[in-house]
Amino acid sequence: MPELTVAVLTDVGGAHLDSYFAGLALSDQVRSVIVADPSGMSEAAAKKSLGGKLTHFGRDHSRALIEQPGMTLITMEALHAPPVIQMALEANCHVLAEKPSCVKAEDFETLVRLADMKHRFLMLAFANRLRGTVIAARKLIQSGQIGQIYGCELHIVADQTRLKNPTYHKSWFADRARSGGGHLMWLGIHWIDLVMYLTDSQIVEVAGFAGVVGGQPLKIEDSAAMSLRFDNGSFGTMTSGYYLDRGYHSHIKIWGSHGWLQLEPHGGEPLQCSSTKESPAQIRKYDGPPDDTSYTPLVQACVKASADSASPPVTSVQSLHALKTVFACYRAAETGQSQRVA
Repeated sequence: MPELTVAVLTDVGGAHLDSYFAGLALSDQVRSVIVADPSGMSEAAAKKSLGGKLTHFGRDHSRALIEQPGMTLITMEALHAPPVIQMALEANCHVLAEKPSCVKAEDFETLVRLADMKHRFLMLAFANRLRGTVIAARKLIQSGQIGQIYGCELHIVADQTRLKNPTYHKSWFADRARSGGGHLMWLGIHWIDLVMYLTDSQIVEVAGFAGVVGGQPLKIEDSAAMSLRFDNGSFGTMTSGYYLDRGYHSHIKIWGSHGWLQLEPHGGEPLQCSSTKESPAQIRKYDGPPDDTSYTPLVQACVKASADSASPPVTSVQSLHALKTVFACYRAAETGQSQRVA
C-alpha cells in the first residue's frame, strides 16, 4: 500500500487532537507525521501518541508544509481555520479538517473552489459516516428495503453540564463569532450530514428556531428545532440541544413506502429495520460488529483516499452543503422565515 507523510496543523483549542493522533498512529499507510502548533501545547501528546512516527514538531504551519505532506489534518478554532486550509491546499495537500472550519459558509465555499481547481480532497470530519450501523443502514435504503422515502425525524441531545463551566464560557466553542455556532454547528451538523448521506438526498429548505434555553451566559445557541425539506420531496424534523445532565440521547428514524429504519447510536438498539417486502413484516436488528466510535476509521479512510486517490469518505461539496444547511437554520431563526439552502 502507498504510504505518505501527514502534517497536523493545530493551535490552542484544537478539537479531538488526541483522537486524531491515535488514528494516525494506527494507520499503516502513514509513514511519518509532522506537527505544527504555534502554542506548543500539543507537543507532549504528539510524542506520546505518535512515537517514532513523529518526525518533526514545530510552531510554524507554513514550515510544516515545506516537507510536501500528502495529507494535512487541520483542527483549530473555526475563525482561524480558513487561511490555514487555504495554505495547505495551495501546497497541493489533501485536507481533512475538523468541522466547522469557518464562521461563514462563503469562506468554506471559496476553499471548495480552490480544492476543485487543485484536484485535492477537502473533507470535513464527519466520522459517524464510518460507523458499521450507518454503513448497514445506507445499504438497506439503497437496496429499496424501505422503498420511497417519505420522511424522517432526528434528534441529538447532549449535556448542559459542560455549559455551566466558566472555562467553557471563555472558550471559542461558546462564542459564535469564533465558532460559527453552538450545538447545531458542533453536534447537530453530524445528523444533518448523516440523513442526507443515508437517503442520497439534499436538504433544500429549512425553517426553525435557535436560542438559549438553559440560562447560561453563552454567545451560542444551546437549543435548536428545525423543519427540513429535501430535494426528493420528503420532509423531516430535527431537535438539537444541550439538555441532559450527562451523556447523549440520539435517534434517526426514516420512513418509506415499504417500511422504516431507525438508528440509535447512544443507547437502545443500534439499528432496526422493518420492511413490508417481507411477509410477514418483522423488525430486523443489526447483528454486525459493534460500532467503532473512535476517529481512527475516519483518519484511515482519509489517508487511503489521499494515498491511493480512492474515493474520500466525504466530498468537499457534501461538507459545504451540511454547513450551508446549519447557517440557513440560523438565518431562519433570526428572520422568522424559511430559508433556501443554496
